[in-house]
Formats: sequence, C-alpha cells, structure tokens
Amino acid sequence: MRVMFLTGGGEEEFVRYGLEGKMDSIVGTKVTKYDRKDMCDFPANSSLGWRDPGFIHDGVMTNLEKGKKYYYRVGSDARGWTETYSFISRDNEANETIAYLFGDLGTSVPYSTFYRTQEESKSTVKWILRDLEGLGDKPAFISHIGDISYARGFSWIWDEFFSLIEPIASRVPYHVCIGNHEYDWPLQPWRPSWSWGLYGTDGGGECGVPYSLKFKMPGNSSFPTGTGAPDTQNLYYSFDAGVVHFLYISTETDFLHGSDQYSFIKADLESVNRDRTPFVVVQGHRPMYTTSDEERDTPIRERMLENLEPLLLENNVTLALWGHVHRYERFCPLRNYSCVDIASDSLPKAATVHVVIGMAGQDWQASWKPRSDHTDVPIYPQPKQSMYRGGEFGYTKLVATREKLTLTYFGNHDGEMHDIVEIQSGQIPKISDGEVRVVSELKFSWYMQGAGILILGAFIGYVFGFLTRCKRDAAQRNTWTPVKSEET
Repeated sequence: MRVMFLTGGGEEEFVRYGLEGKMDSIVGTKVTKYDRKDMCDFPANSSLGWRDPGFIHDGVMTNLEKGKKYYYRVGSDARGWTETYSFISRDNEANETIAYLFGDLGTSVPYSTFYRTQEESKSTVKWILRDLEGLGDKPAFISHIGDISYARGFSWIWDEFFSLIEPIASRVPYHVCIGNHEYDWPLQPWRPSWSWGLYGTDGGGECGVPYSLKFKMPGNSSFPTGTGAPDTQNLYYSFDAGVVHFLYISTETDFLHGSDQYSFIKADLESVNRDRTPFVVVQGHRPMYTTSDEERDTPIRERMLENLEPLLLENNVTLALWGHVHRYERFCPLRNYSCVDIASDSLPKAATVHVVIGMAGQDWQASWKPRSDHTDVPIYPQPKQSMYRGGEFGYTKLVATREKLTLTYFGNHDGEMHDIVEIQSGQIPKISDGEVRVVSELKFSWYMQGAGILILGAFIGYVFGFLTRCKRDAAQRNTWTPVKSEET
C-alpha cells in the first residue's frame, strides 16, 4: 500500500504502520519535486498560475496481511507525526470486489475566486464517504478516470483538490488515469494530423507533470514530454482486485495499432485468467461511445472503434467505463454501434457494455445530439442503443462476486440509486429488440421465480398486445428512479 504526502522542506520523513495497537513497522519515503521550468506553457509557467507545490513524499507499506485493518501515520520524530489513519489491505484472492468509479470530479474552494471550480465535487465525496463508512472491514478502492483536479495550470487548485479527497483517499486506494485537462497542449509529442481539433490547451501548460508526480500507479508506462520536463507517467496499467481484472488506458497518447500502448493492451487482455477474474473492466477518459453532441471528438472515437474495440470484443471485455462527457449514459452490449443479443443463436455474440460516468463534478456539457431535421427547435431523441442517460451529478459503485457484476449509479441530490445493471459471470445482459433486460434489484427465492414464470405464461397473451408501445417502460420499470435527461 502506497502513501503519498507533501511537505514544505523535503526533509527525511517516514510512514509508521501496523495492526491495531502495534504500529511497529516503519518505512522511509522517496522525495520528488517539480519546478516552474518544468511547466510547458501558460498559465502553468507564469506568475499567475505557478505556486511552489512543495516536496512529494512516497512511502510504500509492505508485508501486509490480506484483508486486515491497518493503522498508519506519516512524519518523523524530529518534526512530529500526523493523526492516525486506517485502511483495509487488499485481498486479491477475495471472492468479492467493491469499487467507486467516476470521472471529471474537479474540486471546490471555500472562497470566491476568479477561476471556475466544481461545487458538486463536494457532494460526490460526501456520498462516497458515507458508503465507505458503511462497508465496515471490506476493502474497496476509488477509480477516477481523467480530468482529475481541473487545475489547468493553476497550481493552488491541486492543493484544494487533495484537501477535498483526503477523507476518502486516506482510507482506500485512489486510482487515476489521464485526461485532457491533465495533459493536452499544442506542442504535445503525439499529435497526428487527424487530431488537429482535439489536443489544444486543455492542460493549461502543465503537460502532465503534476499528474505524473503527484500520483504513482502500477506499472511503468511513460511518454517523453519533449520539453526536458519529467516524462508523462501513469498512462496505462492493470491489476486484479478480487474477481475483476481492471485495465486503465490513455486516450491522450498513442493507442493506435503498432504503438507501445496498443501492444500493452493486447498482451494484457490476452493474458487475463478468467478462472481467477471472470470479469474484465476497461477504463479510459474519452468515450468510445456517446450520444452527446461532441463533434470535436469524432476523429478519436473513430480511431478507438477501429483500433481498440476489436481488442475488447476478441477478449470478451465485460464493461468499458469512460469519462469526458459530464453526464451518465449506459449503453446496451455493443459491437460496432449495434446491440448484440448473446442469448440468440446468431453469431457473433461478443459485445461490451459501455457506460459514460463523467458526471462527478464538472458542470459544463454540450447538449445531447439533436435530430438533424429539428435544428431550429432542437429535439434530442435517445437512440435505442442508449439504455439510460441523465444529467444528474453522481458516481457509480461496482460490486462483483464470482457469479455476477453489479454497477449502480447514485445521484448526488439524494444519494440514492438512479440506475443499475447486473451482468452474470460469462454473460452479457440479454437484449430483446434493442432493449437490455436489466436484472431487477429485488431478490426472490427460486420458488418465487418459478411462480413468476408461470404467471408470465398465463398473462403473455394479454401482455403481447401492449408490447410495442410499452417495451421501453417495461425494460425500465422497478429498476431505477428516473432522473431528468433533457437538456437544461
């Protein structure tokens, strides 16, 4: 387990840890720092945006027993110690996996500022903290898939971001992947001709440096900045957590066929042990699928479909999670824009459930894609591939056992469930006429299920007459609380 923290002087600091009443283990920390000269553009390298970030300490707690509650403090005898924190160590052989996943969180500040921040990020952290406290001694982790702090060149916003997430990041692992607002700048090394409208100044001149040094993810993926600054890190990596294999990718650096990242993704997916981890979840920032009116990102989606979707399908990836679009949207199991019914006898059956989860904090968002014949008075139809979409801020919770994976969307205005999908081990939710039959949250005994089948048979003639008009309502009834999905 890794602990990272800041100090002002960079002196020798330690992590002391152990089981309850026994904090008898101690490790030193590695110290790194970046300077104003490492920033590549305005405002990050200007007096307006720059503030000394201090020294970054990185300590790793080792020889942990699986699934145990540990306590830790950071500091030194010479300069004092922090309060005591705790966490549950990961057990990769556990038969249950719990994670909280979202994108585009940002931060909020308790004062007025000329720079836009994300007020809703406070609610997201509040509800996740509630859920973590309710887990007891079960391990879990956070997955934040890009657009981390929205600092965009203003160093002090990173400080506010870490203050915001400390209550959760101090008790569970906090995994990240890179987004456009951590990295993009006009002279970035990978900028193919087709991407001229994609990679602009979203990174605020940081060129990935704060993101690369303030986090340390598994693996050793990196990409040169081309400016003499430290290489961009934490680009793509994977790990097993219980019954799920998680793969993180970078949509901001080269992922095309023949690139190092493509080779990593291909080798990683092909090496997954599905007996140990029956579910595979891929995560990245820019979405492969969305019905948002994001025309600027069309070229990258086309390349993702051409280069990456075949890898997802060939390796039976269960779930793909994306950020960037600041809304929640869940699709049917997809293969080349088409819903796939793996329960049918037709081939091919491989498909992946795609979900956009960029609704954690950032509030600006383009509208849904309108009908082309209603440009003067826009109408925003929901394509049949899009099973649920909404503008409610929130987050998702993943719970997986060896039998099934459940992804639940919680809304910030009430902390309650607004959408849920369950995927059985080795299966994808059945599609009928373009609709996903989402497993109900209600649990019945096998006898009750059998009775339900008999009742269904008795009334099927009655239901058939209304099927065409009611198919969408029937697919959604008693599964989630609807939220407002039209443009506001």
